[in-house]
Amino acid sequence: MSNIRKIRRLHRFYRTMRNVRKHTHGLERAWTWLSRHLRFLRYLNPRRYIKILDWYIIKKFIGTYFFSILLIISIAIVFDYTENVSKFTQYHAPWHAIIFDYYANFIPYYSNLFSPLFVFIAVIFFTSKLAGNSEIIAMLAAGMSFKRLLRPYMISCIFLTTLAYTLSAYVIPKGTVVRQNFEQIYRRNKKVNVSQNVMLMVDKGVIAYMQNYDNDKKRGYGFSLDKFENKKLVSHLTAMEIQYDTISDTKGHWQLINWKDRRLKGLREHITSGSTKDTTLLMEPADLFYSKGQQETFTQPELSDYIHKQKVRGSGNVVLYEVEYHKRIASSFASFILTIIGVSLSSRKRKGGMGLYLGIGLALSFGYIMLQTISSTFAVNAGAPPALAAWVPNIIFAVVAYFCYRKAPQ
Repeated sequence: MSNIRKIRRLHRFYRTMRNVRKHTHGLERAWTWLSRHLRFLRYLNPRRYIKILDWYIIKKFIGTYFFSILLIISIAIVFDYTENVSKFTQYHAPWHAIIFDYYANFIPYYSNLFSPLFVFIAVIFFTSKLAGNSEIIAMLAAGMSFKRLLRPYMISCIFLTTLAYTLSAYVIPKGTVVRQNFEQIYRRNKKVNVSQNVMLMVDKGVIAYMQNYDNDKKRGYGFSLDKFENKKLVSHLTAMEIQYDTISDTKGHWQLINWKDRRLKGLREHITSGSTKDTTLLMEPADLFYSKGQQETFTQPELSDYIHKQKVRGSGNVVLYEVEYHKRIASSFASFILTIIGVSLSSRKRKGGMGLYLGIGLALSFGYIMLQTISSTFAVNAGAPPALAAWVPNIIFAVVAYFCYRKAPQ
């Protein structure tokens, strides 16, 4: 009986293994098919591109970049506080507001503004040190090409570009609002929230006018709304006051106070009036009030929507916003160009140390920032295309980067 039981157990085991093999055969075929058709995914593996030497350069690059930011911004904070401490004391600015409202937003704003300068300084600083220690000579002598040497630098630039664009497009604009409010209250002791004689097109053929507007109360005075068809006035709506509904679920909800509506049909005129009236207009408080540097307070999606809305209305005062929109993108990609220039200049071992390269790097960085400012001014005042004005510094310095790359040690 024991032999019969053993035979039955072996038979069951054999049958189980046969079923397992039968079911796993399909999995093996599926795995073989996936391995054959998804081979391109191996190119997405970071270990394929980042070796030990690449990690060494990336850590040096990123570490020097943040160290230079920390050093220079710390000095800038000391000078800024020394300059403004009398105003902070005069207007009784609380320490909590100074630290968290002003300097907590001061640091990312100016760090991102001078990010090209910090990138250039970091590249020049540690690449010159590598060249001085004959490390780059050893890399090139081992058969590494200069193009291969640039790989970890470009990988670092991808990280820095993503960080710079995220900060400038989404994080810094929100902090800029807080910082500007602090400056208006505790530095200038003057917060202007009143607009006069505001006129804008709220829809096709519909012109709105407001004699005075108070942004704090979201209330306007001397309001009129004119509608034209075929260049003829068909309605004229006036109101002594107009109040924006801040608690409404829909945008553009206004309340007219002491209103009068005149509708013209040929030689006939129909007049209606009342004490209050709710209406919806394609008009927001942000459209009626402008403050200096307002374009810096919009995130990238808000800036795009604002530009589109103003163009539909026929407003010509959108160049400054378009320049800001394109400048955020162009400035983020400046890291690649300035890094190539920095590596090309400082990768050759020469007598005298890094002083010469650091001086050239500072000159080129300040030249980039100055050219960026000049091109933006030309776009605003001389009518140059905003996109071209924002990308002109990158185009010019890309030519310089190509020239430096050709002269670099290969």
